[in-house]
This record gives sequence, C-alpha cells and structure tokens, in this order.
Amino acid sequence: MALKLFRPRETTPRLERLRGLSLFVDLTPAELAIVDAQLHEREYIKGEVIFDEGEDGQGIYFVLEGAVSITRKAPNGIDRFKIVDLGVGAVFGDIALLDNAPRVGQAVAAGDCVLAVFFRGDFMGLLDTHARIASKISLQMARAMARRLRDARESTVVSAESDQHL
Repeated sequence: MALKLFRPRETTPRLERLRGLSLFVDLTPAELAIVDAQLHEREYIKGEVIFDEGEDGQGIYFVLEGAVSITRKAPNGIDRFKIVDLGVGAVFGDIALLDNAPRVGQAVAAGDCVLAVFFRGDFMGLLDTHARIASKISLQMARAMARRLRDARESTVVSAESDQHL
C-alpha cells in the first residue's frame, strides 16, 4: 500500500479567479489560500452603491464578476462624472488599505457583480501573522499605484501638448 505523501492542493473557482489578479501574482498556492480565507465575498445588483465619496475607506475590492463604475462629484457639487469603468480582475479602493483617508470617489455596480473585499483590519492582521505574504501584496500595490501615477502624468503631458497646438 502506497502512502500519498503529496496531495494535490484543492482549488476552487474563486481561488482560480484570485490567482489571476495582479495583486496576488507573486503568491504561492498556499499563500493565496491564506489570503483567500481573509477575503469577504459580496454581491451587488446593478446601480447599488458599493461605497460613497467621502466615507471612510475600510478595504480594497477585487472584481470577480461583473463591472464597477467609479465616479466623482463635479465641481458644481451636484453632478457626477465617470472616472473609470472596471471589469473582472480589476482592483480598486487600494489606498484605503494603507491609510484612513476618506474615499475620493463613489463606486457603483455597473451591472450585477461579485466582489471580494479585503478589509484593512484583516490586512493588518496578515502583517502580524504572515509578514512575507503581506509584503508581497504591498509591493504589488505599490507597483500598481506607480503605474497609475505614471499613466496620469503621461496623459497630463499629452493633454498639455495638445492644448499648445490649438
């Protein structure tokens, strides 16, 4: 009788979706399973507000199914303008994981969607119990924020150059 010393790790559809997220690209299957245990899955219907502009940020969100729109109040304080539409695999609200500042935009379900939420408290606990995992996630967050900052800077430069040719 042969003993099974190595069992293949069980995987779930949710783990497979998480494995595809850029934030978790450096995690091993065992590390991803630890993170998965910390996530909270939420379902939203089209038009439902996920979080409001100005409220305390409590966590980071991952789009597992569906789409989300991020909007901000217009300067007149009444109208809203769209910042971005996010689909499956998108990550948003990441700054809330790092600070206690209010949300700078409103997130609304663009259609029925399923999101995973990683609350700040759970992330801080992960820093205490699994610092290596938390540092891998933090590095990916920093890279994503740097990319967004570079993209914003480049679009500002292109916009300024276009304005000069008017």
